Amino acid sequence: QVQLVESGGGLVQAGGSLRLSCAASARTFRSYAMGWFRQAPGKEREFVAAIDWSGGITYYADSVKGRFTISRDNAKSTVYLQMNSLKPEDTAVYYCAAKRYGSSWQALKEYDYWGQGTQVTVSS
Repeated sequence: QVQLVESGGGLVQAGGSLRLSCAASARTFRSYAMGWFRQAPGKEREFVAAIDWSGGITYYADSVKGRFTISRDNAKSTVYLQMNSLKPEDTAVYYCAAKRYGSSWQALKEYDYWGQGTQVTVSS
């Protein structure tokens, strides 16, 4: 069982930055690939970014490429999402998730564990 706890959300003006963190309880954190997803009101949850177990491979949704950066610190069992140049359309609840297996970064069903989410609101 892996527990994930997100933090770092908040209210920011368009063009601003936020850094989300996701702390994992698992001693085997380095065994998991990690992803960030988001869900806006009335919309389905969507993929944002993912990172492999080592941190050497990352993958981004086209909508955030060049603005968001995912990283991880296995010594701290934490994954981060640095969000720059934020837009009002980035407003959503952001979730981190963990998976061990599967070939798709984007498929929600491949992720085994989810955090409770943190709200990000970008004002125009």
